[in-house]
Amino acid sequence: MTVTALPARTTPDPELAERFSREAGPLFGVLARGARRLVRNDADAEDLLQDTFLHAYAGFASFQQGSNIKAWLFRILYNRWVSAHRAKQRRVDEVAADDITEHDLLDSAARQPRGLRSAETEVLDLLPDSDITAAMAAMPDGFGEVLFYADVEGYTYAETAEILGIPVGTAMSRASRARKRLRIALAHLSQDRSEAIEDCIA
Repeated sequence: MTVTALPARTTPDPELAERFSREAGPLFGVLARGARRLVRNDADAEDLLQDTFLHAYAGFASFQQGSNIKAWLFRILYNRWVSAHRAKQRRVDEVAADDITEHDLLDSAARQPRGLRSAETEVLDLLPDSDITAAMAAMPDGFGEVLFYADVEGYTYAETAEILGIPVGTAMSRASRARKRLRIALAHLSQDRSEAIEDCIA
């Protein structure tokens, strides 16, 4: 469990510390049992309890005198447990780099449907015409990606810009120029088709 660092108080308040100790101290045992019920592990329960008391002390100046301190502390305990649980779920599993072998990397890549390939490469491979693939591959950096997201995937210019981390105007400009480049690169196909139609008619 990760304990969140709290900002240090600028000047310690001995009166506040004494009052916190007097009111919250007797509830330590019951809070410890509550922490163990939540995490089911003594070490994590101690971390959660410490985190709870740190947060409680940091906010104790705003605690209303005469309120139910036990309920207040249990609410903090529960909130800190939820926060830690969510953080743990978001965190990716960590593995020491020394423990990963080439065999592990190959095995992982083999389990991928088509290996470790980008989405753009997958779509280009699915295009029926090698001329289109070559024209897309010949575009300057950034042009093909904008065309892929805006025209193939159907994202708006704003969404495309956000995905690629560029301004919306840049996305629009690149898409327009990429379409022109694609038309020029594929113009010979249109001419070949016209000639084929003329040959069929003749």
